[in-house]
Amino acid sequence: MKLYKLLQIQSFFILFFGIGLSTAQVPSGYYSTAEGLTGEALKAALNDIIDDHVKFSYTSSNTDVWDILKETDKDTIDPTKVILIYTGWTVDAAQEYNSGSGWTREHVWAKSRGNFGTSQGAGTDVHALRPCDVSVNSARNNRWFGIGEYEYIDGDGPTGCYTSTSSWVWEPRDEVKGDIARMMFYMDTRYEGENGELDLQLIDFIPSDNNTNEPIHGLFSVLRQWHIDDPVDDWERNRNDVIYSYQGNRNPFIDHPEFVGKIWGHVLDEYEIGFKDEIVSTSSLSKKQIANSKELVMVVDALGREVEIKRGVLQFYIYSDGSVEKRVLR
Repeated sequence: MKLYKLLQIQSFFILFFGIGLSTAQVPSGYYSTAEGLTGEALKAALNDIIDDHVKFSYTSSNTDVWDILKETDKDTIDPTKVILIYTGWTVDAAQEYNSGSGWTREHVWAKSRGNFGTSQGAGTDVHALRPCDVSVNSARNNRWFGIGEYEYIDGDGPTGCYTSTSSWVWEPRDEVKGDIARMMFYMDTRYEGENGELDLQLIDFIPSDNNTNEPIHGLFSVLRQWHIDDPVDDWERNRNDVIYSYQGNRNPFIDHPEFVGKIWGHVLDEYEIGFKDEIVSTSSLSKKQIANSKELVMVVDALGREVEIKRGVLQFYIYSDGSVEKRVLR
């Protein structure tokens, strides 16, 4: 097998996206200009569709982000409450921040990654804002999304989220991993540096400077895996519809999950690949043992780039017999 062809291995499992999913209330023709496109052409077409949306203030006496989040994230059992993104806890919606004893607004794309703060545009785009517990929000800080080492236990109890002391990462609870991934894909697509806006970019490495204000976020390969593991559900579709009723734009990756593969990856069509669709636990293995367990040809990341074996990041192990395994070395 030629190595340059091995580099084509990029999320071919995206074929399975969208199977069995119902369709949200997408206006007829909304994505017509994106039909038949792939790669950067598709991404550019989607940007043209979803940019120039209606912008709301972060805090205002008129309709603001607080008001919209009370609709988008309300508890379906008790609509007077909102659901908090990282914990699933519910709290009284009307109290808002309430001097720190209420809830706060989490910028899923950390607002310091681009330093856009709460300014209209990226800072108030409800597609990437979610209600959050105040102290959990502080614990997440501006950590990159990745694989954590231990569960974060808040003062109010277990959260289902994981963090790390060795790497500046945050792993949310399983139930919202896909939601978060699709919000991040939206931000990368919506904000492309046009008309004075930031050019937000997803990356697949952790910068040496965790305090960088560059408009970057990650980890892309982990987010793409979460997109697969936690597919779109009806609650997420309804949220997309509500935001559309306010902002006039949609998250394309909720309406069409397959767009992720069409933009950032493609399907191998030149050979049959034996693919094991699970993350292999390697907590008891050393890097040397992993490398010697088969005739390992190379390790690539989700973008098809040859990389070194690395902990806490989704990677693809390619072997001489053409088989592929996806692994997260813990």
